[in-house]
Amino acid sequence: MRHIWAFPSFTALSLFQASAASTVPRARQAINTSSPLALFRTKRGFQTQARLLTKSAPKTTLAEEMVTVNTTSRLAALRSLMKERNVHVYIVPSEDSHASEYIADCDARRTFISGFSGSAGTAIVTLDKAALATDGRYFNQASKQLDSNWYLLKTGLQDVPTWQEWATQEAEGGKLVGVDPKLISSAIAEKLDEDIKNAGGSGLLGVKENLVDLVWGSEQPPRPSNRVFLLGQQYAGKETATKLADLRKELDKKKAAGFVLSMLDEIAWLFNLRGSDIVYNPVFFSYAIVTQDSATLYIDEAKLIAECKTYLEQNKVAIKPYGDLFEDSEELARRAEADSKGAKPRKYLISSKGSWALKLALGGNKFVDEVRSPVGDAKAVKNDVELNGMRNCHIRDGAALSEFFAWLEDQLVNKKAELDEVDAADKLEQIRSKHKDFVGLSFDTISSTGANAAVIHYKPEKGACKTIDPSAIYLCDSGAQYLDGTTDTTRTLHFGTPTAKEKKAYTLVLKGNIALDSVVFPKGTSGFAIDVLARQFLWKSGLDYRHGTGHGVGSFLNVHEGPIGIGTRKQYIDVALAAGNVLSIEPGYYEDDAFGIRIENLAIVKEVKTEHSFGDKPYLGFEHVTMVPYARNLIDEALLTPDEKDWLNRASKKILENTLGYFDNDPLTKAWLLRETQPF
Repeated sequence: MRHIWAFPSFTALSLFQASAASTVPRARQAINTSSPLALFRTKRGFQTQARLLTKSAPKTTLAEEMVTVNTTSRLAALRSLMKERNVHVYIVPSEDSHASEYIADCDARRTFISGFSGSAGTAIVTLDKAALATDGRYFNQASKQLDSNWYLLKTGLQDVPTWQEWATQEAEGGKLVGVDPKLISSAIAEKLDEDIKNAGGSGLLGVKENLVDLVWGSEQPPRPSNRVFLLGQQYAGKETATKLADLRKELDKKKAAGFVLSMLDEIAWLFNLRGSDIVYNPVFFSYAIVTQDSATLYIDEAKLIAECKTYLEQNKVAIKPYGDLFEDSEELARRAEADSKGAKPRKYLISSKGSWALKLALGGNKFVDEVRSPVGDAKAVKNDVELNGMRNCHIRDGAALSEFFAWLEDQLVNKKAELDEVDAADKLEQIRSKHKDFVGLSFDTISSTGANAAVIHYKPEKGACKTIDPSAIYLCDSGAQYLDGTTDTTRTLHFGTPTAKEKKAYTLVLKGNIALDSVVFPKGTSGFAIDVLARQFLWKSGLDYRHGTGHGVGSFLNVHEGPIGIGTRKQYIDVALAAGNVLSIEPGYYEDDAFGIRIENLAIVKEVKTEHSFGDKPYLGFEHVTMVPYARNLIDEALLTPDEKDWLNRASKKILENTLGYFDNDPLTKAWLLRETQPF
């Protein structure tokens, strides 16, 4: 059963009286009744509520179904609006006005207009053409979902233009390009405007009315307005007053007037609050402004329970309506102009991901500096309470995954049961929900059999997914939100006899995982610099994968967290890894229409002792916290070195020590766990 809500058991339950709770059938409600997050829903649950609460239900679901959507009428309506406004090219980004990777259904504009539902991509529509640009994770999915109206721009491949280059080409001859200025960063907008003009186009126009919203009309889902709750010190580890003091020190160093926060996870972290406005991400729609003598949270006050208001008041945080942010920003710009009296004004800082609209409201370049967010940097370095929480929640999560894999193997092999990919995903969620501090999933479970495992961000849908084939590869990429941390684990299994090719591919991926997990590097090293370690064994066989090797992970926050990561993105060159970071290590290999392999652990960056300390620098390494065994029957032992076998044996011992006690009364899982952790 998919979870629709997770109802709290504490006295504030009466404050979480969403009308949908009485509308959705009892059978669709969550098993977990101990969570303090009342409306943390799965994607399917969120959509169900949205349809029940709107008079006019959308004709097409926004779920990530692998089906093609006919976009002809939508594009015709959009082009009509473009002509009315003399816009020749219109850009539809994936993000919302907070640059969120995962968005609420009401902000899924690119999905609505193109039919492509992957989390990354940009749509560009001209008066007679349309293109969708996405990266290698989604080539397979996009090719299945886009209809004949669309060109697919495979970002990163040789001789394929970026979406900016394609839009610029289409603007040649004095054409005007339009975009909603709230949905694009200032840096991208300003560079694109320059490129368009240099290519002979008219430039980039910020169109305040979102044209896709006008096409969507009454069928657009409503904006979520769920209650917000306070995350206690036993989970947060640091008071908001301390975080604000640290931020003000950074503002003082930069001689800045203040910092305007627009990233939802940064606001949730800074104020020790959590919500459920975006599926799988415990965040809430808000902005914030912090100066040396004030802090203001812009939020619909009705979302805050009394405990939250009291906490904010104690930490000297004012509350203003969400919609006041842009008007107040314009007032700050006017005040800064008046106070400067011709001298160089103290500027406001915004995140480099902040919107073009936000920068313009604050007065543009004269009054605004775009920086890597100091709050994002601070959030990425977990405190001791957060780190211990990540360790502990991964033990519970590891136990849940072992129980699931043991159950699934028994069902498929011994009981000869027929289970589809959604059945398996639902069972895993049900098992996780039994564990302490479980709140919900951290993303859609990727439960994939055979060829579906080659679709990197595959999402099964009931009625369109496959029955799990025990004689094929099974890949499960899943995660959960717990009050004390966020998990993300991928394991690839085979319930029959794998081929030699599958075993070799799995072992090469495993060797890359071990190599990266084992590396020791000096402070100041970036994730870009060590990415090759995970790919080296695949490269030697002429193989590779089209995704990053690792991403940052929040502490009961977004499962994808910047600014750190491991991969070839430019941002990973600029940002060094630091002790206290938590990120994934997840090399893979995918053979279209055949199988896919990925092995993912989460790891804490920590200081390590070395014999020497060249340059008087501390040295760093990884402590992986994921507690799930590796597939013994997929490992080609002949390809492993003695050091790699020792690594596996130490990892298996740690998994046993931490999770075996969960199965004293579960002989099935206990036997599976003991078998899968046998030493080499």
